[in-house]
Amino acid sequence: QVQLVESGGGFVQPGGSLRLSCTASGRTNSTYHTGWFRQPPGKEREFVACISKTGRSTYYAVSVRGRFTTSRDNVKNTVFLEMNNLIPEDTAVYYCAADPDYLGSQDYDYDYWGPGTQVAVSA
Repeated sequence: QVQLVESGGGFVQPGGSLRLSCTASGRTNSTYHTGWFRQPPGKEREFVACISKTGRSTYYAVSVRGRFTTSRDNVKNTVFLEMNNLIPEDTAVYYCAADPDYLGSQDYDYDYWGPGTQVAVSA
């Protein structure tokens, strides 16, 4: 079992930046592929980005490509989501998810989830 906790969310004006962290605890001797998802108000959860165990491979949703970057520090058991040039449409609860085998955009294929962190973008 691995436990995930997101942090770094908050309120920001359009054009601003935030850096989310996803820290793993528990059975972290094995690394995990990690995905980022978000759920905007009144909408379904959607894929944002994912990163492989080693960090060599990353994939992004079209809506965030060029603005968001995911990276990881396996020594610290932490995955990051750097979000730049934020727009109101980025307002959502952001979740990280991990899986030992799956790397991709399907949320139902990830075994472990954090509780989420709120990001609000508004003038």
